[in-house]
Amino acid sequence: MAPRIAVVGSVNLDLVARCERSPRPGETVTGASFERVPGGKGANQAVACARLGAEVTMLGAVGADPFADEALAGLREAGVELRLRTASAPTGVAVILVDAAGENVIAVAPGANAELAEVELPAADAVLVQLEIPDAAVLSAWEQASGLFCLNAAPARPVAVDADLTVVNRFELEALTRRDGLVALTLGAEGAVLLDDGEEVARAEPPPVRAVDGTAAGDAFTACLLVSLLEERPPAEALRRACAAGALAASRFGAQPSLPTAAEVDALLR
Repeated sequence: MAPRIAVVGSVNLDLVARCERSPRPGETVTGASFERVPGGKGANQAVACARLGAEVTMLGAVGADPFADEALAGLREAGVELRLRTASAPTGVAVILVDAAGENVIAVAPGANAELAEVELPAADAVLVQLEIPDAAVLSAWEQASGLFCLNAAPARPVAVDADLTVVNRFELEALTRRDGLVALTLGAEGAVLLDDGEEVARAEPPPVRAVDGTAAGDAFTACLLVSLLEERPPAEALRRACAAGALAASRFGAQPSLPTAAEVDALLR
């Protein structure tokens, strides 16, 4: 039976410029290409979980503007059930520059995401949240969670919840107020480490790929780790699969278009 996951998080439209290199302060670079891509950490992770075989419900907020339909296109295509509220603010937007090496810089205008507060969760095996939404929404999800509660603590800030599984990078780890339970620490090209109450229980490295765009690599990692653990895979296998999912996402352009299926993860690991 497919795991049921409720994702509470952000929905954005990504405005992406691909350029040879990022400009320095005060500098203009030209020759870039431009695309509009569905994004937002919450929506990205919801799409990723669905492509990996989970039954997913997405809870979030969008505006009553033309960007909303574009931002929701990937969720609808992936078969995610939508439970969204329409906010007075416009749909969230992320402005992203991606250079030739696949490195990116991102500025987010939260818009409707900043109005998300109380949520009403459906029955689920796990609840997955990120920090592109207000604390009130995170706390509401945590208080209602009856299954595994997973926090991707990004962007970094302290939040007063006790997660069963927390996913962070080096910088986000410093902002955690609680480090008990399972903590997955991502290390970029070096892979990831899984800690249980501070003790290392697994370590994995990503398969080698050519980096194209790292925009949703962390979202693919988080989703794959959670789905794999809900499928009762051993921690080491779950972490290895998560690293492979992140590597696949980094090898493709865009946020949601880059997110892999379970079959693609399995093929890469073979």
